[in-house]
Amino acid sequence: MSDPLTHFDAHGQAHMVDVAEKGETRRIARATGTVFMQPATLALIESGDAKKGDVLGVARIAAIQAAKRTPDLIPLCHPIALTRIGVAFTIDRERACITCEVTAETVGRTGVEMEALTAVSVGLLTLYDMCKAADRGMRFENIRLLEKEGGKSGHWQAP
Repeated sequence: MSDPLTHFDAHGQAHMVDVAEKGETRRIARATGTVFMQPATLALIESGDAKKGDVLGVARIAAIQAAKRTPDLIPLCHPIALTRIGVAFTIDRERACITCEVTAETVGRTGVEMEALTAVSVGLLTLYDMCKAADRGMRFENIRLLEKEGGKSGHWQAP
């Protein structure tokens, strides 16, 4: 088994992994995360009456933009040509929360897990930013990778 910490060289120095010898394959990653809030905050988002406008629409665009800007935020990520970013929000009134799920896709030499995770994080942060005047106590939970496909390691799915 190769060293699992591939972002370090033989001397322990951080470096960008060389992917030149990897084959181009279709790669997909799905990530998720949830923001919990007061029921009144959720009702405000659903009503579309938030002062800053369409909260979920803006958060969707923010998530897409974040996926595209991941290498600017995560120092050792490769810039990749994304072929698709799908963002879905699910509202759970009973638990007073919104779950964001992102699917990121590319055809390339490295995976899109970081793009999916970054998109989820920024989508949720945007929900917070747009609603913080109403609810500063919102909390984020369970931001994680759900599934990845493609590349040498093949298919992985969260248990």
